[in-house]
Amino acid sequence: MTGDMTASVHSGNDNSGAAVRTPITMANSYHLPPDPESMSWSGTDQLFYTRNTGANQVALQTKLATLEQAEDAVVLASGVAALHAVFFTFLSTGDHVVVSDTTYEATWKLWTHLLPTKYGIEATFVDITDHDAVRAALRPTTRFVIAETIANPTTKVADIAAIADIAHAADALLLVDSTFTPPPLYRPLSDGADLVVHSLTKYINGHGDAMGGAVLGRRDLIDDIKTQAMVDVGGVISPFNAWLIARGAITLPLRLAQHQHNARQVAQFLADDDRIAYVAYPGLPSHPQHALAVRQFGGRGTGAMMAFAVRGDSATQNRFVGNLRLITSAVSLGHDESLIVHVGSDGPRVAAYPEEFRTWGHLRFSVGLEDADDIVDDLRQALDATFG
Repeated sequence: MTGDMTASVHSGNDNSGAAVRTPITMANSYHLPPDPESMSWSGTDQLFYTRNTGANQVALQTKLATLEQAEDAVVLASGVAALHAVFFTFLSTGDHVVVSDTTYEATWKLWTHLLPTKYGIEATFVDITDHDAVRAALRPTTRFVIAETIANPTTKVADIAAIADIAHAADALLLVDSTFTPPPLYRPLSDGADLVVHSLTKYINGHGDAMGGAVLGRRDLIDDIKTQAMVDVGGVISPFNAWLIARGAITLPLRLAQHQHNARQVAQFLADDDRIAYVAYPGLPSHPQHALAVRQFGGRGTGAMMAFAVRGDSATQNRFVGNLRLITSAVSLGHDESLIVHVGSDGPRVAAYPEEFRTWGHLRFSVGLEDADDIVDDLRQALDATFG
């Protein structure tokens, strides 16, 4: 299966029985073989207990590995469970990591508070676009460099191939959170990443009705995560969520194309409106990493996530959001419906944000699958109502 749409439809689908599609197997146990004493009770290579391996989990892992062009995948209960699984499996007291200074809030909390305090693992935060700073942050104890393809929420774009070279020169692994850029938009493994994490809750599921996370990469690395963080910590995905996400992933290439088509039109509308203080979207030529995004993502698009602010204080941002009629004010992203959330200009993470984010705050905007004209019309009427 070489085509992205063909792989999305067919990979991981078990139609060996009467059903054309892999059915939901709502079981926590499976029949044991005649000689169970020969089994490894911590094994993950056969069906016997859903904390070790479940039928719907296996189907989803196969689909994701095919889409990401990875040797193997492990799926877990959430995107944060997937991040924690990597750190739990491969890091020990005294180890060090280098982390992008602009990253998802849960990642930031893991590395500013939880893991250093509880386990003595140290982290250095750097501007991931400053490659000299990344090199300078490396230590003999550095085990990982951690980046996001497009940073949440500032949309800073990381040069994955260059960062992979820096990490590998120091015998460190590169972990990339590619939630904003799912396949077929981008495959970080092809540019040297060792492990890729996705919050399956977002674009890969795509319908706002299931949670999950995935880690993809070399089989030996994924095997370690399965046997340690999945089996022994137990952050497994439920069969129903695995089935929902596998169903959603079937249309991922189609949905991603529409998301990006809409985002380009929306970003240009916002950039042209004087009532907008700024727009951060890698698809705009004004974006600092626009050229990198176009090159790195191979002309397949620049995602559908953006940040912007209307001209005014926090109350003005809230009034604007309150005036929206089509676009939904809610957290998460990558759903079929457009989602927006207002985040103020305070808090410790904001120090690493661009000046305009610190000045105006920001609205994180996940552009959905509605007609682009309808999304633009909703933004326009909300601006008119806010500034009229």
